[in-house]
Parts: sequence; structure tokens; C-alpha cells
Amino acid sequence: MLDLYETGQSTKSHLPLISKDELSDQDILHELDKIKLELKDEVVVLGHHYQQDDIIKYADHIGDSLALAKKGITLNKPYIIFCGVHFMAETADILSQNNQSIILPDPNAGCSMADMAELKDIEQAWNYLTATSDEKIIPVTYINCSAELKSFVGKHGGSICTSSNAEKVIKWAQEQGGKLLFFPDQHLGRNTCFKMGIPLEKMNIYNPTKRNGGISPKEVINSKVILWHGYCSVHQGFTPTQVNNIKSNSPETTVIVHPECSFEVVQAADLSGSTSYILDTIENAPPGSKFAVGTEINLVNRLSNQFPDKTIYSLSPYQCLCTTMYRVRPRWLLSAFQAIKNKSPINIITVSEEVKKNSLKALQTMLEIS
Repeated sequence: MLDLYETGQSTKSHLPLISKDELSDQDILHELDKIKLELKDEVVVLGHHYQQDDIIKYADHIGDSLALAKKGITLNKPYIIFCGVHFMAETADILSQNNQSIILPDPNAGCSMADMAELKDIEQAWNYLTATSDEKIIPVTYINCSAELKSFVGKHGGSICTSSNAEKVIKWAQEQGGKLLFFPDQHLGRNTCFKMGIPLEKMNIYNPTKRNGGISPKEVINSKVILWHGYCSVHQGFTPTQVNNIKSNSPETTVIVHPECSFEVVQAADLSGSTSYILDTIENAPPGSKFAVGTEINLVNRLSNQFPDKTIYSLSPYQCLCTTMYRVRPRWLLSAFQAIKNKSPINIITVSEEVKKNSLKALQTMLEIS
């Protein structure tokens, strides 16, 4: 086999270099078939739901970020190749055993939502909010964030949440008294809080690009929930108009959306819930059911193929693709395998012990709540 890639210890920005003898796409898949079998005792491949089919084909396990991270560490293999984005690989490293290395095929595969909340901005917001309000503030971060933010939450007595358990975690935060600071996804926070009976007028947006987040001291004091000005670019591709068009033209179709969609979309839809909720709902629906689904297109297309006895299509007429997830290509997966075979693994994602310690504290809080 050709030695295609430069190997060696990686940094976050490292991407393998392709030689002039680059293989064709079909040859890449052929080589992946061989090397995956060859390294089956050393490597486990984890594939997020939003990955393309040519990556999912090589995944030993498919799922959401936290479920995959937890699964990977139980398999006791030295190398975990996480086909997802950077924060997911960080979470896997936080949970991993000391003898395991987490590898991200393309370390530039990030998350636009996670990038909307940086530690320095969160700390500035925290200082302003805690100085302004006499009430206790509980920080809750969606798992779609950097390890640094998970650590921040752990340091300040808060919790991490997922889209599946957000309601339980927010209820717990309310029971601690005072206010909730929820980041980085405003829509998951707003949709969940509203579902729990918190009125919209008791929620305010903190925008880090504005002085004091654009929230006056009076608004801070009157708020029950402070939402970060962050969002998923994929789920913002869905609109109330799309929902209304489906209801007008195909009233027998169930519109089901992810809670990262806007408040207006979630309110207009028939059902909303996490990826696992969407999967379970469609799987358990009777044959002949019709669904318009408001989430990432690779997952929607996979569901359509998986359940040919049902009609399943995207809510949006335009392709809602997670472009950062799409950075993980088969040739970069091959590169990761080849580097392991050469005993020089690349693109290893590591989290410092201090950040791990506080992140684990926040994760443990979430697990105890759930």
C-alpha cells in the first residue's frame, strides 16, 4: 500500500498531507475495508448520526456525541477514532481510560454553535451577571461546547445537559434557587424552558458582542433565564413557513423537529425532541406513516432508507447539511488508520487534567440528575 500521508504527533490544526500519488475515492474505500479489518483489535470507530454514509459504513457504533463517548471507553481498545466534531472528541477524552487515545480524522472539524461561546466571554458574562443580581445563578451548558466551558460549569456548581435530558437538568437548576445561565444554544434553552412553563418575558438573551451582553441591570434582575446568543446553523435552516406548507399540502404528514430549531418552528411543528426521540418516534410509527423531519440531512436520508415502509423527508426543500461534520472524509479516516498502523498516530485530541477534573464534576452532576 502507498504511504500516503505525513504522520506524527498532531496539533489541533494539523491535517494530513496527501501525496502526489493520491488514491481515487473508490480506492480509498477499498483500502479502508482492508485496514479496518487488519486493526480491528486496536481501533474502534465511532460515527455521529450526521456523518455521511461513506463514514457510517466504517463505524462500529453510531449515535449522539455523549452516547458514543460513553460507549467508546467501555470497549477497552487503545485507539478510538471519533468521526464527529472537535467538542465530541474532547468529551470522549474526558471520559476515556488512561490507556486510550482519541483521534479526530480532521481536527478542523468544529461546531459553529460551540464556537459562539468562548471561555473569556462566558467569564465576562458571569462576572457581570453575578455582580448585578443578588440571586444565585446556576450555569448549565449544552454538551455541544468546548471542554473549557464544561470545566467552567463544574467549577461554578452547574451541570451539563443534552437535548434528551435538558428538561431534567433545568428543573434541577431551578430547585437550586435563583436564575439560570444557559449556553451556548439559545433555542434549546428557550424551547425547553417555555415547555416547562417559564414565560418568554422572563428570558433574556446575552449577546457577547454588546456591552454587558445587551442586557440592562433591570433586565438581569427580572430574568429567570439568561440565554446565550448561540445557535446551530443547520437547524436555523428550518422555518415556520416550511411547516405551514407541509400542513397545508400534506395534512397527514407529521412534522417532527429538533429543539435546536427556532421557537417559532418548534411551536408550529407537531412534535419536537432530541435525535433519539426523533429516531424512536419514526421507528415505532406504523407502516404508511409520513414524516417531515427538521434535522440534519444525512440523518433524514438514512432514516428514509432504513424505513422504506414509511415516507420520510426533510422539512426544508434545501439541503440542511452540517458542513463541519462533513469535513470528516473517508481519506482522512484512512489517514488516521494508516498512522496508527505506522505506530505514529496523528490528530490525537487531549484535554488537560485540570479541565478534565472540573468537566467530570459537571458530567457527574448531569448523570446524577438524569
